[in-house]
Amino acid sequence: MKILFSIDCLTAGGKERRLIELIKFLKLRDDIEIELIVMRKDVHYKEVFELGIKMHYLIRKTKKDFSVFNKFYKICKSFRPDVVHSWDSMTTVYAVPACRILNIKFINGIIVNAPQKNKLFDNNWIRAKLTFPFSNIIIGNSKAGMAAYGAPKYKSHFIHNGFNFERIADIKEKEIILSELKIDTKYLVGMVATFSEYKDYRTYFDAAQLLLSKRNDITFLAIGNKTDSASAKALVDNKYEKHFRFLGMRSDVESLVSAMDICILSTFSEGISNSILEYMALAKPVIATTGGGTTEIVDDKKTGFLIGPSNPAELAAKTEILLNDEKLRKQMGLAGHERIRNCFSIEKMVDKYIAICEDSLSKNKTKQH
Repeated sequence: MKILFSIDCLTAGGKERRLIELIKFLKLRDDIEIELIVMRKDVHYKEVFELGIKMHYLIRKTKKDFSVFNKFYKICKSFRPDVVHSWDSMTTVYAVPACRILNIKFINGIIVNAPQKNKLFDNNWIRAKLTFPFSNIIIGNSKAGMAAYGAPKYKSHFIHNGFNFERIADIKEKEIILSELKIDTKYLVGMVATFSEYKDYRTYFDAAQLLLSKRNDITFLAIGNKTDSASAKALVDNKYEKHFRFLGMRSDVESLVSAMDICILSTFSEGISNSILEYMALAKPVIATTGGGTTEIVDDKKTGFLIGPSNPAELAAKTEILLNDEKLRKQMGLAGHERIRNCFSIEKMVDKYIAICEDSLSKNKTKQH
């Protein structure tokens, strides 16, 4: 089976990491050949260069560079894949004409979140609706995402993100992290997410400051793209600044999470969060906002707490419950770890993906006969 993947970029992010992990495990199969189209040259996940796959860079000169359609077509014609799988909205748009002309099975992977409102003004949602009719298969990473986009059920499949436990085989000791970050407080709480409108850092920072107004034994971490920006730091009162570490993008995220006592994800829209998978794999209790696919991972009151969105008081209250109960923290953390091992392993993700591809191709052969 020959698969051509396409993605906008390989900068730091959950979707990008998931693609690298999928390719890594697919490459273990002798009967699968892979090539990859990337629309930008900035690559955070350098291990992609060690996978032994051919990479094509399709760089747009302008937003309306129509030559990209022709370049995409030429790559497909040369490689002759059995399947083209796009991983975001623009590569989905570019893939459709080539797949239609060359009669290639097209997997539409545009669904990576679960928007709750203002869909008509969301470019992703519009492109999804335009490309669904031309897709053989539609894949999303959560049931909530499939429902939010109204994906046709007869061609839709959800594959939960899988966690690769090899990533946590070699992590730094907590004492080393605390020393590096100059942290001397009793507790460490953190959130791993890009600083953006979809990730609600304001609620996280507000909850943190509510707690710091009555206790001084906590340090809060903000980890992810642009979390070290002036805009992020502006959300924190100067008098509490010493209790925060705005770390930006890091290559040692697993070690940082391992050092935390409590892990938080406050967002407005989420598919299956790679951050939450990471938290739970490392046996950390999770506090996360409801909505999207988060309720498909976090088992409320067993692996952590689910709370309503944009509610700093509730987030602070649940954080304090866990801060004051070491036994509950450990209990929830261990339950989360087991849940990831049993239900969200990378092996499960890859096996389901291969089964969907093979089933679709076998149906196509049956039709031809």
